[in-house]
Amino acid sequence: MAAAAAARISLLLGLAVLSALVGPSHSLDCGSQKFSNSRVFSNCSDLPKLDAHLHYTYNASNSSLSIAFTAAPANGGAWVSWAINPTLTGMVGSQALMALKLSDGSIIAKTYNISSYRSIVESKLSFDVWDLTAEASNGAMTIFASLKVPENTTTLNQVWQVGGVVNGTQPSIHPLEAENKESKSKLTLASSTGTSPISPPAPAPSHSDAAPMFRSGGLGLISGLALLVGSAILS
Repeated sequence: MAAAAAARISLLLGLAVLSALVGPSHSLDCGSQKFSNSRVFSNCSDLPKLDAHLHYTYNASNSSLSIAFTAAPANGGAWVSWAINPTLTGMVGSQALMALKLSDGSIIAKTYNISSYRSIVESKLSFDVWDLTAEASNGAMTIFASLKVPENTTTLNQVWQVGGVVNGTQPSIHPLEAENKESKSKLTLASSTGTSPISPPAPAPSHSDAAPMFRSGGLGLISGLALLVGSAILS
């Protein structure tokens, strides 16, 4: 009996330590994302809707913005989009970068002018865009691009979306759930030497509320281990 109890205690202790060490670090947030082309950006943020992520580097000296936008398409869908709206805060009037999966499985990137809810027109944008590419990995799609923003800009109206099927190179309408309608915010620019969240930032998950015994250090972890040991001994 003593040997069995000791073995159970050792197993529980091992599982507790493993959970404390690897649980939060494996969360799918922008800080853990790596790109196949080894690009590195100065800032990143988990956007508050549609499980989307934006990495960016802003160079104030030449008013350029380099971005990597990552999201998974809607169920059964084949496109994702990130856009800047120069004058409004919603979709209408936005200048969009899109990644589309074609019927042959290839991934392409294009620019679209969203002039109305029913009009998505492939065209040049109102600002210069270069190095526009896209890729897909692990069910998600990523748009890479560099673009010119007005001088002395501090914030941009950004809109992002995940969509449905692609007919040729024409994206179909996206789902109309609440998250799709609310996928917009202000992007607060930060220089390439600093970091800044996107406003409003996505709320960080509270591991202390969900599992207080698995805090990364100090008394939280020790208390959790003590509770597990006590449970094992009494059972």
